[in-house]
Amino acid sequence: MTEERIKLICRNRKAYFDYQIDALYEAGMVLKGTEVKSLRLGRANIEDAYARFRNGEVYLINAHISPYPHAAGENHDPDRPRKLLLQARELKRLSGKLQERGYTLIPLKLYFKNQHAKVELGLAKGKKKHDKRETIRRREEQRELERARKRRH
Repeated sequence: MTEERIKLICRNRKAYFDYQIDALYEAGMVLKGTEVKSLRLGRANIEDAYARFRNGEVYLINAHISPYPHAAGENHDPDRPRKLLLQARELKRLSGKLQERGYTLIPLKLYFKNQHAKVELGLAKGKKKHDKRETIRRREEQRELERARKRRH
């Protein structure tokens, strides 16, 4: 059995605060050479990105991969839509779920897995304002418990 090497490029930290994640999917990405080199330098941002169906295929929209600094003129468009590679049964399941009201597809993290660029997608539903307050309150309670535990020891 081969060992999987995973190198994290970037993660969408806002996603878990703004959305309730119901399911996770791993997808490959169709990239140009300068995009791969730029990703190896860790120059990507997926904060405002989302995935959308077009002609039966999934595309990553608004993901910013900075231009590769050492490219000799033939660089990529940093904000271009990038095709995502998913299995046919996953595509069918996702298209059905996205037809339901309130569901969207959000990238959670970009990473290299055995030299292949991958994106982890979350099938998500947006949280309401009161849900976000609940998340903040829970987080604060956890911090207080940790502080009390440290003071005791």
